[in-house]
Amino acid sequence: MLIIAENINVMSKKIGEAMRNKDPKPIQELAYKLAENGVDYLDINLGPARKEGPELMDWIVRIIQKAVDLPLSLDTTNIEAIEAGLRAHKELARKPMINSINARPDRLAALIPMAVKYNACFIGLTISAEGIPRDASERGILAAEILFHAQEAGIDPKDIFFDPIVVPVSSQQRQLRECTEFLSMIPELAPGAQSTSGVSNVSNGCPKHLRSLVNQTYLCMLKNAGLTSAIVDGLDKDILSLAGDSNDWLKIRKLVGKITSRDPIDLETLSEEELQFVKTVKVLNGDILYSDSWLDL
Repeated sequence: MLIIAENINVMSKKIGEAMRNKDPKPIQELAYKLAENGVDYLDINLGPARKEGPELMDWIVRIIQKAVDLPLSLDTTNIEAIEAGLRAHKELARKPMINSINARPDRLAALIPMAVKYNACFIGLTISAEGIPRDASERGILAAEILFHAQEAGIDPKDIFFDPIVVPVSSQQRQLRECTEFLSMIPELAPGAQSTSGVSNVSNGCPKHLRSLVNQTYLCMLKNAGLTSAIVDGLDKDILSLAGDSNDWLKIRKLVGKITSRDPIDLETLSEEELQFVKTVKVLNGDILYSDSWLDL
């Protein structure tokens, strides 16, 4: 599984301050640590970057790639900033990535040609001007629209990473099954295409001590549904181990798969840790109504 580290983000107090002050040291130190941890891409999230976005993106791409030889995922709503980053990006074994191109006509018209011009892959975000789709079928329709425009431009499906848009279980519990169902549709809908997901979004709004469990459980569910890459916390060794197919997680992944499919399980044979995963799958699968105390049920 391809691992995209989410950590270089303007919303981080330390990194955001370094961006504003054009101080390379904290950013380069973080990039180096993430590279040491074995991630495949660094996501550079500038947010809207309305003020001096292109200049900031050009600067940050250059200073990061002075520190590490990793490809970058350029994450901003500022289209000019994305192009500045693509222009500055080194030629590496892996292509730069645009994060993201959604199904809005203006984004498609501006960014698909840019992906071709700079030989970039991209995340195809299944969202339109109407907002987040209601179910897996609507996600499929939006993915088909993005795929059509990409193929018309000559982009290979393997350079498209479809994102179902993971939402918080605390507020949109029903949507999570729709995300996993959409992932299982991709091989037929877009043969050869990839998939990705911002896994940490699922635990937004959960108590802090439960966020890792929720993220790990849902990543297991997404992997079992066919996820081929993940946007995760590149400093979290457990989530990196899980995303990287470590044998340490094989038993948990199989258990999560059985519970997701509602196969019979002898709960008496499970450890306390395994029972926590079972209960969390049931919440993420919509079998138990979400509450902050689901582990106590």
